[in-house]
Amino acid sequence: MDTDVIVVGAGPTGLLLAGDLATAGARVLVLEKRPAGLSNLTRAFAVHARSMETLDARGLADELLTTGQQVGSLRLFQRLTIDLADLPSRFRYVLVTPQYEVERLLRRRAEEAGAVLRHDTQVSDLAQDADGVTVTLADGSTLTARYVVGTDGARSTVRAAVGIPFPGRAVIRSMVLADVRLARRPADLLTVAAANDSLGFLVPFGDGWYRFIGWHGNRDVGEDEPVDLDEVRAIARATLHDDFGMTDARFLSRFHADERQAPTYRAGRVFLAGDAAHVHSPAGGMGMNTGMQDAANLGWKLAAALRLPDDAADAVLDSYDGERHPVGREVLRTSGGILRVATLPGAFVAAVRSGVVGLVSRVAPVRRRAALTVSALGVAYPRPRGAHPLVGTRARDLPLEGGTRLAEALRAGRFVLVAPAGAPTPDLPAALGEVDPAERVVTRRTDGGATTLLVRPDGYVADAAAGA
Repeated sequence: MDTDVIVVGAGPTGLLLAGDLATAGARVLVLEKRPAGLSNLTRAFAVHARSMETLDARGLADELLTTGQQVGSLRLFQRLTIDLADLPSRFRYVLVTPQYEVERLLRRRAEEAGAVLRHDTQVSDLAQDADGVTVTLADGSTLTARYVVGTDGARSTVRAAVGIPFPGRAVIRSMVLADVRLARRPADLLTVAAANDSLGFLVPFGDGWYRFIGWHGNRDVGEDEPVDLDEVRAIARATLHDDFGMTDARFLSRFHADERQAPTYRAGRVFLAGDAAHVHSPAGGMGMNTGMQDAANLGWKLAAALRLPDDAADAVLDSYDGERHPVGREVLRTSGGILRVATLPGAFVAAVRSGVVGLVSRVAPVRRRAALTVSALGVAYPRPRGAHPLVGTRARDLPLEGGTRLAEALRAGRFVLVAPAGAPTPDLPAALGEVDPAERVVTRRTDGGATTLLVRPDGYVADAAAGA
């Protein structure tokens, strides 16, 4: 084989995956049809708490923080404010930063770990057999790998090549997007507002630029119809009751939002992640974040599969779809629910929306659950019957001996065994006992907890036991 894994697509999902695989010692080739240096300015901009934890476990979070604005609350429909200050995380906010900043750090990490990136390279087809995958490029040349992962977006060539369908539909058309400067500064909130059969979304980048996404139900035009600032200002006034003196647009665009999900994320030796596997409305800003979590889940499993016999490798790799497909389905439901509440027309619907939002705003557990859902801190994976209740849940960033944290211990890309303070060196599970000692991470917690945890490389609890 030319390489162990070919990743098609160099967005945040593909780059995080490539970095994880290369860190684990796999040979990785990333193919990207964009020319080198082409900015993703117009794409995602919100990095939620769970994604910040994922980046922290790769040594990138603190640097990314210097590139954007921390937004500590979400305001929905004027009446509901979701405060993120109580999130059970080091990152109690949404970081608003352009997608290209996320890509820059992930690309550097991947290349430093040994991943190879090829730009101006387009995949046209692929075929697989029992041993590997042959990728055909647009110039007619071929490459071979043991596995291929399609992180190549909603129009995925990889997904089409293996015949995985992408059912769904467009849920909202003729949305406008604008990056603007404002003469009057609003509150630094991530704001979603609906009024007058229109939807408005405003968020600060922290550098003087603001992202506005808007929609007017009575204006359904094609995506090639030009957008001007007058249209953007009109939607802002209809929804936010102020256009804040919008000026100096550096980008204006029109787009539509689909809700689609592949019925499976795996076809033999080929996998899908990110927008190639699921797309949804921008409500909640969960798209890029969900893709990066797909990559974190798949990366360590592919790295393990490269070292395992085929039957064991299949069992590990099947768990990727089993764990991440339900998460993608829930993200579609959540973002779709927000969108429908915001866009359904009529005075009666507006009154119902106002009443429901007002009720939710007064129920603290519901607000907390909403924050955990949007931030992805509430994601948990299925656990076997009889397993410890912590199995499948996200491991908290525990303080460890030597003044370190669990996120720092996870930077080696290995399983981490966390024992109670003062406990003797644990007897490792047989599977870990056979691993080279240099690849084990065994440490002790200093928070007073008495539970022993085996934490997966993606930060979820693989096993747990009371005491030492």
